Amino acid sequence: MSKIAVQPGQPPQAPPAALTILNDSHASLVLRGTLDIYALGAVWSPIRAVQNTWLATGASKQKILEVDAAQIESLDGAGIAFIIDVQEAQMNAKAEFVMPNLAARYQPLLKQFDPITNLFPAPQAVTAQSPIVAAGKAAYALWQDMIQLITFGGHVAADLVWSLRYPRQVRWGDFINAAVQAGLAALPIVGLVAFLIGVILSFQSAIGMQKFGAVTFVGPLVSLGVFRELGPLITAILLAGRSSAAFAAEIGTMTVNSEVDALVTGGLSPVRFLVIPRVLAGILVAPILTLYADIVAILASAITMTAYGVPFINFYNNTLTMVDTEDILSGLMKSLLFGTVVSSVGCLRGMQTGNGAAAVGISATSAVVSSIVLIVLVDGVFAYISYRTGF
Repeated sequence: MSKIAVQPGQPPQAPPAALTILNDSHASLVLRGTLDIYALGAVWSPIRAVQNTWLATGASKQKILEVDAAQIESLDGAGIAFIIDVQEAQMNAKAEFVMPNLAARYQPLLKQFDPITNLFPAPQAVTAQSPIVAAGKAAYALWQDMIQLITFGGHVAADLVWSLRYPRQVRWGDFINAAVQAGLAALPIVGLVAFLIGVILSFQSAIGMQKFGAVTFVGPLVSLGVFRELGPLITAILLAGRSSAAFAAEIGTMTVNSEVDALVTGGLSPVRFLVIPRVLAGILVAPILTLYADIVAILASAITMTAYGVPFINFYNNTLTMVDTEDILSGLMKSLLFGTVVSSVGCLRGMQTGNGAAAVGISATSAVVSSIVLIVLVDGVFAYISYRTGF
């Protein structure tokens, strides 16, 4: 049992708040001295626990809590909060709260929270929406997002033409930084994924082709698929997860900090100032990373096929026979579109960022998801065009 040391001849110090239960229907709370967070820290929870126990016994509507505030010497926000907490407990139990002798100088502090019901609003039940209403809202939100995407795409296209007409006004420093972050820093992950794609495709294809004695055709088929489809697609998805999210987070942080609004106030175009350098960087690095991924995947396929007795020279000659220049140009052209889409969507989501730190994360996630969806759509359109034109 703990003891409190008291100097000889000095009475023990009384607590700043003491609750006394007089009977089942009446209780007294005495407040004295300085009521701040340091004085109330040790008595707040015990007093509230005793009050809740007292209110829970018997008929709460007949219970009266009388607060004696005549001995208060100093009262700050913590003291006001304590009084409001005690009063709110009485109100919830439909009991009576009486405090007749609070000093006049503290009355304005308490009255600014009157009525205290505004501090504790009753939770409102959220009515469940019908599936038709939910589907309608989702369709409307999708439609609005498509309009914003098309509008933003028009602004980016117009400012890309402006950058060709006035190249000296482009922020080439930001362009170089974005190109290094999106391109040079992405080489390891792109190379790793491309190598694994080449190895896995070759192994899986060779298992089936070996049954027909056509193992030598695995290399050309893998090379054709990598050049026309897998190289650009894998590179674009990696850029969406890496660069698009980074662009959205960077511009989103600027939006939260009102830096984008400051650009508008200063008469500068946010699209030309922030978006164009990053879009140009995406257009530059996407074909380079795609060509790099193609080379790594084909080398991985060639190394894998040596396990099935296919020499490098045979792999090389068969690949040259199967793959044309049009196949390589088709993949690179597709990568240009993917780079433009990924960088533009990342910048758009960043400029659409709301308020708060969580909004930046939401924008980054939305940028990745939107980029992948648009990559699939662009790839489908390009595949149809290729089918109709033979390119």
